[in-house]
Amino acid sequence: MSQIPAVDAASGKASPRHIAIIMDGNGRWAESRGKARIMGHKQGVEAVRETVRCATRLGVEALTLFAFSSENWRRPEEEVNFLMELFLLVLGREVKKLHKNNIKLRVIGDCSAFSARLKKKIDEAQALTADNTGLVLNVAANYGGRWDIVQATRQLVEQAVQGELQSSDITEDFFAKQLCLAELPAVDLMIRTGGDHRISNFLLWQLAYAELYFTDTLWPDFGEQAFSEAVAAFLSRERRFGCTGAQVRAWMNESK
Repeated sequence: MSQIPAVDAASGKASPRHIAIIMDGNGRWAESRGKARIMGHKQGVEAVRETVRCATRLGVEALTLFAFSSENWRRPEEEVNFLMELFLLVLGREVKKLHKNNIKLRVIGDCSAFSARLKKKIDEAQALTADNTGLVLNVAANYGGRWDIVQATRQLVEQAVQGELQSSDITEDFFAKQLCLAELPAVDLMIRTGGDHRISNFLLWQLAYAELYFTDTLWPDFGEQAFSEAVAAFLSRERRFGCTGAQVRAWMNESK
């Protein structure tokens, strides 16, 4: 039962400790307004700000945002270049605000494909906020769930080649420690905006027991009300983790 999150005293329900979001719909939001797709990405930055504020007020421990997948390189070159420049701009503008609000910023994914300028900005932003103790904000950039699992496997193989590891040492818990977000609570709630009902290679391992919430709301329109509705849906569900509903309810009553 260790995977069951703490019960919120006010509601009697387990509040989400870790929320992950696939921020989808920026391009469609812009196109529906007769604007270039890049304008949707600009507007999406405000939705990120609002979501971070909501998560902080709720007391969420970790928020993971899917900003740029390893498959997004297939998009038009102009859009990809704009996204990279927007990432640079947002890092420069927002990191001091995050630091002021005690938020720890981390970028997860294969950063080797980024420009030297962007990698430097990422390193500086992470270093500035490294000792903060509030919300952990993870930005998944050039990230893919399959990449995450493969890079973890490579680490284990390297240890085995060096004679530091036996096959019998590899358990689920041991393997999970090689993955991104290993030191954080498991994802409790995964939200996807934009109307599609799939996880698109996002946190494949980490979403094993997450509740999935899909909304037609396009990302630039995702604000406090939409965030609240997603959390309310999470709180209305009974999370059993392989147990019966009666077992979970008994455990929750004991935890009050």
